[in-house]
Amino acid sequence: MQIVICAKTHMVIAVFVDCGRTHDFKMWKKSIGVKVVKHIRIKADSGYQGIGKLHNNSETPKKKNKNKPLTKEEKAANRSLSSERVYVEHVNRRLKRLRILAERYRNRRRRYGLRLSLFCGLHNFELSGV
Repeated sequence: MQIVICAKTHMVIAVFVDCGRTHDFKMWKKSIGVKVVKHIRIKADSGYQGIGKLHNNSETPKKKNKNKPLTKEEKAANRSLSSERVYVEHVNRRLKRLRILAERYRNRRRRYGLRLSLFCGLHNFELSGV
């Protein structure tokens, strides 16, 4: 499952669900990765390490190597990126409170994407303040 969130409004823009376990970056390539406009800035977590090759305007945290630890500048850059991405984790927390992400989904698998989209719509409705 992949959720795309707007940085300014904190609203869910897109939801993509795939069957079974799928790696984040593989799902990005399969879903909306091709359709992202080049001037849009992507801030992703470490699951999207190869995104820089496909989308130049993207940021991912730097990973340490077994033989080469991170420098202080790289640690500071990772910290600033994670502080900019914290609202994404807040949206995940709100969806987990609705139990759609927190627990095993025991209903029909075909409708999981629909129900997740409905919960994201509820999240967006709460943010709109209508």
